[in-house]
Amino acid sequence: MPSHRLLDRQHDGDDLVSPTEQRLEASARLDALASVEVLRLLNEHDRVAVDAVAAILPQLAEVVDVAAERFRRGGNVHYFGAGTSGRLGVLDAAELLPTFNLEAGRVVAHIAGGADAIVNAVEDAEDSEIEGGAAADGVGPDDVAIGLAASGNTPYVGGALAAARRAGAYTVLVSSNPYATLATLADTNIVLDTGPEVLTGSTRLKAATSEKLVLNGFSTALMVAVGRTWSNLMVSVVATNDKLRRRTVRILEEAADLDSDAARDLLFASDGQLKTAIVAALAVTDVASARALLADHEGSVRDALAAASDT
Repeated sequence: MPSHRLLDRQHDGDDLVSPTEQRLEASARLDALASVEVLRLLNEHDRVAVDAVAAILPQLAEVVDVAAERFRRGGNVHYFGAGTSGRLGVLDAAELLPTFNLEAGRVVAHIAGGADAIVNAVEDAEDSEIEGGAAADGVGPDDVAIGLAASGNTPYVGGALAAARRAGAYTVLVSSNPYATLATLADTNIVLDTGPEVLTGSTRLKAATSEKLVLNGFSTALMVAVGRTWSNLMVSVVATNDKLRRRTVRILEEAADLDSDAARDLLFASDGQLKTAIVAALAVTDVASARALLADHEGSVRDALAAASDT
């Protein structure tokens, strides 16, 4: 595992500078290295991000379980971040809609500076606690608010978490700083031990990689917990293009052991609803009964099939 040895120990007044802002001894000659050596060094430290996530999985599992409980009773998940962290939140939330047929508003990403900050740097927006608080204005007591800040000190994220906590939401901070000032605003404080960056202060590198892995893991596990998958299949996928329509047919073929023609016919009869088609095929029932089973079991294919087998 790569070392986190520092070139120096830096202080800002009385506070130790965030590890993401400190210098890494291993990359002190970065500008003298050949391109392949730069890439090898970056790749070596990408492994640190993976190990950092592995270390916090029990904590992350607790967050998933809390979120799943709240999600089932109508609560939503909110991501708050600035810069790279904010963009990662936007990416994760956006991809849940087609992958899991997630309704708009269930997992919402808020980025400092608004939509323009997704493609343009609006770095000063992260300094506004007021903007962060305003972004969290719609957060409710059944919701989960997840602050994403590599430094653990971003004012926008702090304003959002403070507002979410006042509203009674469950709050989480994800950072790469064990001394994060925002930790006091979080019910769960997840610290990713990624250390100094290869390029000093560039948290778009391994700090961001670890954040993305956390978001991927959290949202996927949450969707599994609330019945948006069956086995390891994307049974909630929204078939909005030819590629996804072909994937839907393949999933039904695999799930129900059907040939392609039979799968297409059953999907057509099910109005393209993959879960309905799977339940109809495996429970050996009609489409209307399959829909009713799913409706009675919060859309979970596993629970619907278990109920069908008990009758």
